[in-house]
Amino acid sequence: MAVGIFGLIPSSSPDELRKILQALSTKWGDVVEDFESLEVKPMKGAMTNEVFMVSWPRKETNLRCRKLLVRVYGEGVELFFNRDDEIRTFEYVARHGHGPTLLGRFAGGRVEEFIHARTLSATDLRDPNISALVASKLRRFHSIHIPGDRIMLIWDRMRTWVGQAKNLCSNEHSTEFGLDDIEDEINLLEQEVNNEQEIGFCHNDLQYGNIMIDEETNAITIIVSLLLITTNLLNIFSFFQNGGKKFKTHFYDTI
Repeated sequence: MAVGIFGLIPSSSPDELRKILQALSTKWGDVVEDFESLEVKPMKGAMTNEVFMVSWPRKETNLRCRKLLVRVYGEGVELFFNRDDEIRTFEYVARHGHGPTLLGRFAGGRVEEFIHARTLSATDLRDPNISALVASKLRRFHSIHIPGDRIMLIWDRMRTWVGQAKNLCSNEHSTEFGLDDIEDEINLLEQEVNNEQEIGFCHNDLQYGNIMIDEETNAITIIVSLLLITTNLLNIFSFFQNGGKKFKTHFYDTI
């Protein structure tokens, strides 16, 4: 059902989004007479962003509709990472075949290649066959060599988050959540991990909403979110903490 795209997608810059879609349709030779009447479908699975599939008829009528994905960033997430760094990494990862292609950017979001796959669920993570596919994909993901200094970022980043949390919380909540103890725990974890660590490129937000599977080919796609240079150990731990606690065997195999 056709709807008013710029009324449905909560973009703060609808004109920028319109220009991106117009440029893409022109580049691909499609004829779109009314960009207000494109088909828009909200997608499930994203946790911090709002995601929409946008489609229109191709020039060749015998082919399937052209499909794109519009991602609108959640409020406040820039507290946790630098958006420009994320976009540069997103593009680099895509060039190495580990994610969708970036098609355009607008204030508050981006346009991506549409991946014909479904987002995993917590139940999927309990399937040993699927978790094995994810572990294999993740190992290749870790091998990506990102240009630049290989400086460990995770420890200072976590300490920054603790400081931001303290600034946002009342003294009562800070005590309730044990924020005063977390920095000591970070120091302890850093000391323990530094004894045996492999520095590499990691995702660090590898919950099931950022993993997709093509059910025809079993191909796994990892959606880029929060990316840091850190230890592979912490990246795997993040995956299993988000619904995969039963898979300790894959933890050790992947390490």
